[in-house]
Amino acid sequence: MDPVIRLILIAVLSYAIGSIPTAYLISRKFFGFDIREKGSGNMGSTNAFRVLGFKWGLAVQLFDIAKGIFAVLVVSHIFDGEMAFTNRTPFEDQTVICIIAGVCAVLGHIFSAFVGFRGGKGINTAVGMLVAIAPVEVAIIVGIFIVVVLFSGYISLASISAAVALPTSMCIRQNIFSADIQGYQTLVFFFIGLALLILYTHRSNIRRLLAGNENRFQKLWLFRPGSEQRDGRN
Repeated sequence: MDPVIRLILIAVLSYAIGSIPTAYLISRKFFGFDIREKGSGNMGSTNAFRVLGFKWGLAVQLFDIAKGIFAVLVVSHIFDGEMAFTNRTPFEDQTVICIIAGVCAVLGHIFSAFVGFRGGKGINTAVGMLVAIAPVEVAIIVGIFIVVVLFSGYISLASISAAVALPTSMCIRQNIFSADIQGYQTLVFFFIGLALLILYTHRSNIRRLLAGNENRFQKLWLFRPGSEQRDGRN
């Protein structure tokens, strides 16, 4: 198969997988409404947890993560052949293809063709992609995500913190702790770009956080300042 056609097919299939509007389909099938008309109006798992409940919110989250994993581990390997361009990165050819497939899946989730290019914010699908590409960084940012949620109750703030921590943790491991990260010079710029994309998709959340009116998950906000811990106030 022609390398260019192969790359295009991988990109298109990965985008299509990422575009599957999980929260929309579940809300329509089992609840009879469009989740984009409820809560924050977003199709991500945060709004799904809030609007559909824990069980269906978890289903949305796991499926959206699976989209990223599937694109990297399955779609990128469907068509074997040469690269469509000269690979000037320190990565092996297949790793570059995996990154391309993963990014296309994330873009599909954010700009879903099935629902008028209005999708989620890309966090879960990006996590799925990273699980296959950089498991150490995933472990670090998952820890940061959990800590921020427990101390703030804000899922959006935790997502933003994790996005920023992704390239930061890699820089620290490589340059301070002297970890030998294969392809660091390529991956770190890729992670910076991914973090900027996540920040862009959370721009409305950032405005609400700065204004002090962002939605907070009270049940997840376990560590509060003393007076708020006693009386349960925000």
